[in-house]
Amino acid sequence: MIDAAFRALRQTLSPALRGVLWKSIGLAVGLLVVGGVLLQRGLVWFADRGADQLLAATGGDYSGAIGIAESVVAIMAGLGLFVAFMFLVPSVTALVASLFTDDVAEIVERRDYPHHPPGRALPVWIAIWEAVKFFGVVLLVNVAALPTLLIAGIGVAVFFLVNTHLLGREYFEMAAMRFRSPEEARAMRRAHAGRVFAAGLPIAALVSVPILNLITPIFATVYMVHVHKTLSAERGET
Repeated sequence: MIDAAFRALRQTLSPALRGVLWKSIGLAVGLLVVGGVLLQRGLVWFADRGADQLLAATGGDYSGAIGIAESVVAIMAGLGLFVAFMFLVPSVTALVASLFTDDVAEIVERRDYPHHPPGRALPVWIAIWEAVKFFGVVLLVNVAALPTLLIAGIGVAVFFLVNTHLLGREYFEMAAMRFRSPEEARAMRRAHAGRVFAAGLPIAALVSVPILNLITPIFATVYMVHVHKTLSAERGET
C-alpha cells in the first residue's frame, strides 16, 4: 500500500496526467468558489435579516449594540466559513474525481498494465448516479460530523477517520467498477474491508492539507487503480 501511494503520487505529477490534473484543479477551485460565495451570501442575508428584526422589535433603541453584535456575528461567520470549507473539500474532490475517473484510469492501465484486459467506462446514467451518490454521501457525513469540532481534538480525529472510510471505499469502488459490476465491486470492497480502509489513510491525509488537497481526485484515482490491481492479483485474477 505504501509503495502504491508513492507510485501514485509520482504519476499524478507526471506529464502524462498533467493535463487532466490541471483540469481537475480548475474545476475543484471553481466549485469551491461558487460554494463559498453562496454560503457567504446566505450568512450575510441571515445576519442582516436578524438585525432588522431586532431593530424593529426594539424600536431602534439599541441600534449601537445591535450593530456591534452584527459585526461579531460577521466575524464568527467568516471563521465558520473557513471551517466549513474544510468539510466541503472532500465532497467537492469526490465529485471532480467521478468526472475524470475513466480518463485517469485508462492512462494508468495502458502504461502500467499493458498486458491486462482494458477497463470499461461505466454507462453514462450509472456514472452520473455514482457521481451524485458519491458527492452526496461524503457531503452529508462530513456535515453531520461538523459539530464534533466543538469537542477539542475529537473533531479532527472524527474528520480524518470518517474520510478514511468514505474516500477509501468510494475511490476503490470507482476503480473496481471499470472491471466489475457495481454489485461485484462492492462485494470485493467488503471482502477486503481492512485493506481498503488502510488504503484510505493516505487519501484522507492528503485531503486534510490545504492546497495539496486539490490534487486528491487524481492521486486517489491512480492510487486505487494500483490497489485494485494488487488485490485482483492476490485473488488470482488478471
